[in-house]
Amino acid sequence: MRRHIFIVLGLFVLAGIAIVTYLAWPDEAKLPFDRVAGARPEITAPRIQTLPTVEVAKVVGWQNGAMPTPAAGLKVQPFATGLDHPRWLYRLPNGDVLVSESNSPPRKGGGITGWVMGLLMGRAGAGVPSADRITLLRDANGDGVAETRTVFMTGLHSPSGMTLFKGQLYIGNTDALVRVPYVDGQTRIAAKPELVVKLNPGGNHWARNVIAAPDGRTLYVAVGSSSNIAENGMEAEKYRANILQVWPEDKNWRIYAAGLRNPNGMAINPATGRLWTVVNERDMLGSDLAPDYLTQVEFGDQFGWPWYYWGGYPDTRVEPKNPALQEYSKRPDYAMGPHVAALGLAFSDDIRVGGRFASGAFVGEHGSWNRKPVSGYKVVYVPFAKGGFPVAGAKPVDVLTGFLDADGRARGRPVAVIGDKAGAMLVADDVGNTVWRVSASQ
Repeated sequence: MRRHIFIVLGLFVLAGIAIVTYLAWPDEAKLPFDRVAGARPEITAPRIQTLPTVEVAKVVGWQNGAMPTPAAGLKVQPFATGLDHPRWLYRLPNGDVLVSESNSPPRKGGGITGWVMGLLMGRAGAGVPSADRITLLRDANGDGVAETRTVFMTGLHSPSGMTLFKGQLYIGNTDALVRVPYVDGQTRIAAKPELVVKLNPGGNHWARNVIAAPDGRTLYVAVGSSSNIAENGMEAEKYRANILQVWPEDKNWRIYAAGLRNPNGMAINPATGRLWTVVNERDMLGSDLAPDYLTQVEFGDQFGWPWYYWGGYPDTRVEPKNPALQEYSKRPDYAMGPHVAALGLAFSDDIRVGGRFASGAFVGEHGSWNRKPVSGYKVVYVPFAKGGFPVAGAKPVDVLTGFLDADGRARGRPVAVIGDKAGAMLVADDVGNTVWRVSASQ
């Protein structure tokens, strides 16, 4: 019996050493952040890791009335507090705001790596169960604070994106695009959601976004990969790492664009009427690679995942190889920087805070867990030129910061960004459990 106890204790010690080694395996950035951001980022040689760099900002929440810090000329206030992991936002025609209170569904298996990742996600504030509901927020008196809050829908499955289209509200569950009838002004929907198309669930990148296409007939649905670089085989990635185009009337769909590891935020560029998205790139190539990006997306585009990144740089870890794809891997339009976890996207036709933020795109950066030093944890702005693309040489401009405290702990993590009925910016803060409102200070 005593020998058995010593063996068990020895295994625990070895496991502890393995975990400490795992957590103490950092690859530090060699380049200043700005050199890996913009239309022409510096792409250095990869530093391939067997274990990822782990640099997780521990979540402490907003304490003693603390709030994020807005850029000069802007002010911030809480629009709604006390939410349960608010991830995505959608403004209805009457100005009401829907917020999906949601998180990843339970993940099966994973062994010790999955267990360690669970600990890390818990530290980062991503380990809470999914509330699986949509809440309605109403600011009837226009003071920038939602005085009415109602449970709008329940019975969903890790819901994220929402869009209103021809009298139906479409919702991106992790495993399906569903819809319910909607009448302007409703504060609760009890109807059972109708299946439109099934979506492949499981693994990583659970959140699904949906927006209406400019053609007035179809929807775009973003579906991220189930893994980092298809390490579980391409069969597990079937219809993943894609933006799908859906015909909701007859419930048909096709792949609109592929090779996008984790597209999430999508928006229509008001200057061109073209689809844009932000994408989270791959891990374990070092703290300088690969940059997350903002890009225009056309039908038939292939951005290279998992075999290539940033327009044709090969990822030598991926098997089997796909050399024929290299010359067809589209280069993204704009790098947001490495590991920022760009999730939210909205153009300045929706968010109207004026001044130097009058023509461009706002991006919610959820923040890194695998870079040293950390990156993201803020909302930034990318200025666009008249031609409908980012200004040449421009770098991301900070709009809302302060999500990390002086000790590097996370008070919040921004996700979705949208405009409210007055044009102020609303920001979903999923671990701060708050929706923030940013407006012009005068």
